[in-house]
Parts: sequence; structure tokens; C-alpha cells
Amino acid sequence: MLLPSLLALGLLSTTARAVTVYGQIPFGQTSGLASATAGADGAVPTADSFTKLLAAYDETTLRPPQPPQEQSLTFTLNLAASNVSVPNLSIMQHGSFYGFSIEMSVITQLMGKNASHIQVPFLNLIAQIQQRAGGVHIRMGGNTQDFAYYVDKIDNGHATSKEKSDPKNPTLTPAVLYTDELFHLAANISSLVNVRWYLGIPFNDTNWRLTIAQKGQAILGDHLIGLQGGNEPDYYLGHGHRIEPYGPEEYANEFESLIKAVQNDANVPIKNMLIGPSLASGPWTPRQVWDTNYLDRFKDSLCAITMEHYPSNNCFVQFNVGSYVDPQETFPAFLNHNAGLNLVEPYRETSELARGLGKPFIMFETNSATCGGLPGISDSFGAGLWALDYGLTMAATNFSGALLHVGGQNVYYNPFTAPPTNQSAFNEWTVGAIYYSVIIVAEIFGKSNVSQIVDTSNNGIYTPSYAIYDNGALSKVALFNFIDDPSGAHDITGTITVNGGQVPPQVWVKYFLADSVSVKTNLTWAGQTFGNKFQVDGRPKGDLNITTIQCDQGANQCHVPVKAPSFALVFLSDPNAPAAAGIDAPALTFETTAFTKTVNTATVDPAVLATSNGHSGKERSKLGSTSSGSVNAAEGLRALIPGVSVLLSMLLGAGVVMAALTR
Repeated sequence: MLLPSLLALGLLSTTARAVTVYGQIPFGQTSGLASATAGADGAVPTADSFTKLLAAYDETTLRPPQPPQEQSLTFTLNLAASNVSVPNLSIMQHGSFYGFSIEMSVITQLMGKNASHIQVPFLNLIAQIQQRAGGVHIRMGGNTQDFAYYVDKIDNGHATSKEKSDPKNPTLTPAVLYTDELFHLAANISSLVNVRWYLGIPFNDTNWRLTIAQKGQAILGDHLIGLQGGNEPDYYLGHGHRIEPYGPEEYANEFESLIKAVQNDANVPIKNMLIGPSLASGPWTPRQVWDTNYLDRFKDSLCAITMEHYPSNNCFVQFNVGSYVDPQETFPAFLNHNAGLNLVEPYRETSELARGLGKPFIMFETNSATCGGLPGISDSFGAGLWALDYGLTMAATNFSGALLHVGGQNVYYNPFTAPPTNQSAFNEWTVGAIYYSVIIVAEIFGKSNVSQIVDTSNNGIYTPSYAIYDNGALSKVALFNFIDDPSGAHDITGTITVNGGQVPPQVWVKYFLADSVSVKTNLTWAGQTFGNKFQVDGRPKGDLNITTIQCDQGANQCHVPVKAPSFALVFLSDPNAPAAAGIDAPALTFETTAFTKTVNTATVDPAVLATSNGHSGKERSKLGSTSSGSVNAAEGLRALIPGVSVLLSMLLGAGVVMAALTR
């Protein structure tokens, strides 16, 4: 028995890439994966033993670092009441700061087979972010986008299909075929939850295939916000996708050729949607690209400036490439404020250049480690704290957004993972710790689009802090404790005082908690959890728990305890009021209670479905059924609700539309 062929892979550099790799890895060859083979009686491994072979369900648990010998347990933040005189205050940020980069080859696993079969847990997970941020940005791309080809039809109605591996690429990346269904799938998702999309124009050669731009603009409309031109071009030569000489100047000339092709294509009406240069922190520096006059030459065609960066890698273990990275030794490097500061340092100049041009600056692909992440780190509570601090550090350094990469089951770092297809009848989804990071960042910045953040850290690298201003006024404070100490001896207390104003009578605190930085289970945000492995349907479970702390207005102080380890988000106004927290209540939810072994249900606002902008079934060939055992059962229903196959059922007295979607 061999592993399913989905594994996120990067290559040589310790800070480089992640793509999705297709191949078969013998048992025992991947670090942290338990071996499971047929027993002496020839019995096939159980589903549970099978999933232990997959990185997404790996149970490797590392030893938490020892607490620092010297650490102040109390500190004071003297914060200005308004943003008028706050030095180093960021640009205005939005709640959708953190989004997702979904490798093109795994779209149908995560999002849905096609426009008529959408993954319900995926909708729920995105709806949770929308509730807090107002919307979500998702990139469909990665290295696989450079070799993508449009076809009229794929068997069984799939939106995408994987072809043979690219022999030049040591990551074994396959070509991806796609049809119109890819765009209708995305459009139907956007009609249910507010997702805006990035796509990538194939860049494997200069015979430009612009179909993805043509279809994207025509079908997605305003929900398409950018078209990437070249993914990690600094590795094209190393991957054998270009020949010598190939450097920043050659890439810039190719980008200019792409611009001319777009300008000459009447089927790509919007000409200024390109994104670049998306370097992978490899052989080229951003400055080398800027020295080609890239920004001045192409500023009228660029809608955003992008980079991609991973702080570590697992490439040696996976593919015997580069040097071995020991997860146990590397773990402490993720558990302090320097981790985020070191990641943004190479981009400070680019951030200022982008700001001067009035362009968004986006970390277009990132996560904990390339080659699928590191066992014991990438899915731990510590990674959740790391991603949260990293995101806030990027925001404070004037990044406009960042996309966390998502791969298949053989990836440690996924924010969410769909169950293996052979287990979809009896197992549910899994979320990683960094999904909580996305939820929390969305809640920090909210929906106002005028939130600003400043790094206020003054108590060492293990206890960073930030102040958040909304509409010019101090609204929230973020406090971290990276230290792992269950004894309580390293719990800290941050004191908030307001200059030019007064602390409120009380503050409200939401905590991100787990027993240790090394654990992967029982993570909670404000008392709620999305569930452990195979327990996730995309909706939080448990009662909301917001801690109220009385302040000393006479002393102008609020004392906020932060356990070791944990994160605290302090609200200076009542988060139970939707306007204060930027949260709509209640959230749109898509119920996944199973009526049968194979059919799930989703509760959808009828008004939302009625205004769906997807493609109707009348205009497409038959795609199969939403009901078990029936090939054509849904065909007549697509005209009722465009793009989403449904079974309509009126609940007694409720008038709720139930949409039955297959997995």
C-alpha cells in the first residue's frame, strides 16, 4: 500500500518554496510519519493507521523549550489615546489581511469537485472569517499554475485534473488541466461567502496562454482582484524551466512581453491587474529586480507588488535535498518575536517603495516551512502563536496582506485539510493551529478598513505586544506569551495605561489557549474550538468565553494576565456589541449533519442563493448527481438556483432551504 500522491514540496533554499508534489513515498521515508503495513495475516491497515501515514494527521509532539532564565513578568504599555502622534503607525489595514494560497492542483479536494458540488466545511470555515473581516482573499495557484492548460471538458465533470509530472522539475510538479468549471466553482463560492480571488497566468514560456485571464475576468467579474505574472521566477533557472542566461533582467523582459500580450488581447479588457515579481527569497534579491527599473516600467500594469517567503524547510528528509533541519532544535526559533521580525527585514525597502507607488504589498505565499512544513512544529499551538505574531508584524511593517499556503494531506502546515477521499464517508475535516491565527487577525482588524497597528513590544522577545487603533482611537491591545510553563511561574501581566485619556472602567479579553506550545489538540479561541482531528465541520464548538477585567481608573491602569503560553486580545469597548468587535451575529453557517452515510446538508440563506451569480446547469453538459444513485437527479434543479445543486426541503414553520451536497 502506498501513500496517496499529494505532498507539498519546496526545494533547495531554507527560505524558499512550497509546491504540491506528486509521487509515491515508501513507508518510513518521511520524518514523523508512522509506518503502517499489512500485518502477518495480510490484513489491510485500518483507516486510522492509514491516516497516521499522512503529514496532515501526524502526531509527532516535540519537547517545549525551557523557559528563559531571565524574564520580567510585569510590564507597562503607555499608549496614546489617539493615533495623531503615534510613531511608526501602520497603513490602514483590513480584516482580510490574512488569506489563503491554495495550490491549483488541490482545489477540487478543498473547494469542491465543480460548481455544482461545493465542499460544505470549506464554506463554513470561510464564513467564519467573513463574519469577522467582511471577506476573504484566496489565491488559486502556486507552481502548478505555470503549467496549467485549458481544456473544454474533464471526465466526471471535475474543474481540474492533474496530468503527467514535469520531468525537468525535481519537485515532480504535474501540469494542471482546467475547464470553465474552475471559474464557476469560484463564482458560486463568492455568491455564498464573500471571497475575492487571485489567479496566475501560466509562465512556463512566452507563448502566452491568456485563457485564465480571459475566463477569470469574464466569469468572476469584480471578485477577481489580481493576475500573477510569474511564480518564484528566481528559481526558474534552477528548476530547468529556463536556460542560461536568466536573471532579473530576463524576467523583467518576459514580464514586459506578457504586458504587451495582455494589451493586445481584446478578451482581457482590464489591463492593469498584473502582480509581480513574487520572488521566493532565493537567488535574487528584491533590489536586483528593482535595479531593472521594474517598478517604473510596469507600475501602470501592476495592481500589487508581491513576494513569497518561508522561514525554514523539510526538504532534506522528504527529498534528500539541501541540509537536514531538526524540528526539535528548530522549534525554539519559532517561539519568539524575532521570528517575525527576521522574516520582514528583507522587505522593508520594498514595503516603502510600494507605499510610495500607492500599490498594495502582499506576502503572496508563506507558511512555517517549505517541503510541506516540519513535523511537530507546523501544526502545533506554537505555530499558531508564530503565525499570529508574524501576521501582526507584517501588518505593522506595512504589508497589505499575506496568504498562507494550503496543500494536500501530506502537508504538516495546512490551516485546514479535507479528509482523504477514501475516508470521506466516515471522517471529517481537520484544522491546523494557524487557522485560528487567521480568525484572530480578522477579528483584530475587523471590517472598518481603517484599523492601524503599531508594535509596542518592550518586554523582550518572548512577550511581544501591539496596539490597534480604529478610526483614529485606541481600540484593542494584543499581548503574547511564547513561554511554555504549566506551573504558572512564567505567567505575565501587562499593564495598559492611556496617555491623553483614561482607561475604561473595564476591558474585555479573548484568550487563545492550549496546554503547551507543542500540543495540537484542544486549542481554544475565547473558549471555543473548531475540534480536533477529523472533528471539524467548520463551525466553532463550545460556549463563547470573554473575560471581563476591572480597571483602576484612578491610577489609569488595566492589568491583564497572560498565561504561559497564550495570546490575549484586549478590547477597550464591549466586544459583545457587533460594532465594537466588527463581528456580525449570527454567522451564516452551512450545516453538515449527515442524513445518510454519503449525503450532507447545508443551511443557506434563500436570499443569498437566489442572487447566486454562478453558471446555470442549462448552459453546461451533465455533471452528475447530488443524490446517491442518481446520475441526473440534480439536472433539473440547476435552473432553480444557478450553479449549486440542491434538494429543496421546507422545514416545518421555518422556511429554511436545505442544500444537499455530495462530498
